Amino acid sequence: MDWFDAIMIRNFIYAVFGVIIGILSALGTYKLFNSTTRFDIPNELEKGNLAVGMVVGGIFIMIGLIVGLIIGMSLN
Repeated sequence: MDWFDAIMIRNFIYAVFGVIIGILSALGTYKLFNSTTRFDIPNELEKGNLAVGMVVGGIFIMIGLIVGLIIGMSLN
């Protein structure tokens, strides 16, 4: 077995593209949520709105779960 393993390279490419798609979907979710609500998320965060901060934190958790699942699946 040499350093070039086709399955390993394919799984690496799968992980990279999966992470990119996951981050783009999270950004799209953030933009969609920001455009559909009556308030502006960055302004509310500057005011110290805890509820909006929890929503943005949920988006970051979503990014972490997506990235973790994709990397975990690509290692199988």
